[in-house]
Amino acid sequence: MIIGICGGTGSGKTTLARKIIESVGRENVILVEQDSYYRNLADMPLDERRQANFDHLDAFDNGMLVGHLKRLKQGQSIEMPIYDYKKHVRSKEFEHLEPKPVVILEGILIFAEPRILELLDVRVFVDTPDDLRFIRRMQRDISERGRTVESVVAQYFATVRPMHHEFVEPSKRYADIIIPERANTDIGIDFICTKIREEVGKQLKNRKNQVKKNEE
Repeated sequence: MIIGICGGTGSGKTTLARKIIESVGRENVILVEQDSYYRNLADMPLDERRQANFDHLDAFDNGMLVGHLKRLKQGQSIEMPIYDYKKHVRSKEFEHLEPKPVVILEGILIFAEPRILELLDVRVFVDTPDDLRFIRRMQRDISERGRTVESVVAQYFATVRPMHHEFVEPSKRYADIIIPERANTDIGIDFICTKIREEVGKQLKNRKNQVKKNEE
């Protein structure tokens, strides 16, 4: 099972994903972030990299992401890229991920890419007001990515805001579940966790039946 969690930048996607993982257990779920699949801009000067549009579909290597999702769904391991947000390049190292019963994929544009959308078994959209998302993004980019207030504001008006309205917001119509900010998110989390437990139970039962069949 692959669960997609979509929403604008700073909407709380990662926080939701972590709550779900804590509830059902890390042994049952792995987290894949679309941000890890940003294209490698190492062949461009740093100043040009900083001007790139990181909120457009073309900013991601979606072909690699789709291939990795298919491998995980088939029970195969992957080497997930590690992205350096300060230098806008892909690290030479990778994160090895073993398949588990459930994959949670989170990202701003996962519903806007048809190849990814069709792989998702459950689609969740975190709906958060623009002003709150912007404040969260600014706090994150300054504290974690070495950005300045001026650069965050400039990027927001140049690409983040227009791309959100062009790609992210319209993709909300594909969601099975919409979780509004400040609503009772426990209801949505409980529903998702129930689906995960059902899937884990089904896979466990299938494995037991297969072992029994082999023994016979």
